[in-house]
Amino acid sequence: MTPSTLRLVLVATPIGSLGSGRGGGVELTMSSLIQGLLALGHQLVLVAPEGSLLPSGCSEVEMREVVGVDQPSWQHAQPNAPVIIPSDAVLPRLWEHAIELGKSADAVLNFSYDWLPIWLTPRVKPDLFHLISMGGVSRLMQKLIEELSRSHPYRLAFHTHRQASDFALSQDPIVVGNGFDLANYELQIDGGGPLGWAGRVAPEKGLEDAVAVATALGERLLVWGLIEDASYAASVEASVASGTIEWRGFLPTAQFQKQLGVCRVLLNTPKWNEAYGNVVVEALACGVPVVAYDRGGPGELIDSGSTGWLVSPDDVLGLRAAVSRVNEIDRHACRKWVELSASKEVFARRVVKWILSGIEANNSPINSWH
Repeated sequence: MTPSTLRLVLVATPIGSLGSGRGGGVELTMSSLIQGLLALGHQLVLVAPEGSLLPSGCSEVEMREVVGVDQPSWQHAQPNAPVIIPSDAVLPRLWEHAIELGKSADAVLNFSYDWLPIWLTPRVKPDLFHLISMGGVSRLMQKLIEELSRSHPYRLAFHTHRQASDFALSQDPIVVGNGFDLANYELQIDGGGPLGWAGRVAPEKGLEDAVAVATALGERLLVWGLIEDASYAASVEASVASGTIEWRGFLPTAQFQKQLGVCRVLLNTPKWNEAYGNVVVEALACGVPVVAYDRGGPGELIDSGSTGWLVSPDDVLGLRAAVSRVNEIDRHACRKWVELSASKEVFARRVVKWILSGIEANNSPINSWH
C-alpha cells in the first residue's frame, strides 16, 4: 500500500440502516463518499446496522452488518438531555467491530453524531476521525466536540463554516463540504413547473412556511421526504385547503431527482442551524433554483442572485417575494456550481486530504480546504 492509498473503516449512523431514510442526509453523504473514495483507489470496510445497503456499483466494499436496537437521534432530544442507551443497542456493537477492524486500518471514519465515538477517540489505539453531521443541538455533544478540538483538533471536520460556528473550537475548523454523484442528477432546463420542498417532515424543517407560500400563491406544493413526525405532518396539512400539499414520500434518488427537476423552485425553510443542506444541492444539480432562509448551511451554499435567493430567517413574505424572481436565475449556473463545488470527486479529495494530513503530518496545521 502506498502512502496515498488508505485502508479505511467507515462507521455508519446508528439511528437506522443505510437505505431506510431514517439516517437523513448522513445516508446520502456516506453513499457519495464511498463512491468517491473507491474511485480514488482506497480500500473500504463499512460497519453498519443490519439491513443496510451498499451504494450501486460498490460491491467491492467489505460490509459488516451489526444487529441491535436503533439509537435515538440527538436532534429530537432536549438540549440538556442525558445519554440514552437502549437495551441491546446497536451503537456500542458498531464500535466494538470498528475498533477491532481499525487495528489493521489506517483510520476509522465516523459518521455518527453520538457521544460514544467522540468519547472513545483519545482512549483507543485506532485513529478515529469524525465528520460531524449536525450543529450544537446537544450541550453534552457540544462539550465533547469542543474538548476533542483541544486534544485532537485534526480528528474533526465539518460540512460548513456555519455549522462549525456552533462550537467553541480551539482553532479554525476543517471544512470538507459534501459530495454528490452527479451522474444521478439530470439538468432540466424547463423552469415552469410547480413549487417543491424536500426533507424529513419534522418541525425543525419548517414545512409550514413553505405551505404558507404555496397557499398565498394559490399553488400546490410537492413534498418529498420521510414523514418522521406524523402528528406534525397532519397539523400542517389540516391548516390549508385540500390539495395544497402533494405528498410524494421518500424516494430513491433516481425517482426523486426526476420529479424534483421539473420544479421551478425548491423552498428551503429550516428552523434550526442545518449542518449543510443536501436537498439544496440536489435541486441545484437538477438546475432548480433554491429560495431559502439565510440560516445554517444553506445560507453558505446558495449564491443569492446566481443560484437562487436568500431571505431573512422566518420571513415568509420574503420567501414569497423571492419566488416571484426565480425566473431571473440561470438553471445552467445552478448545475455548474455543483460540478465545481460538490461533486463526489471533489468531496472525496477533501476528505482524503484531511485524513492524510492527520496521519502523515502528526497533526500538523492544514492550510487550505479548497
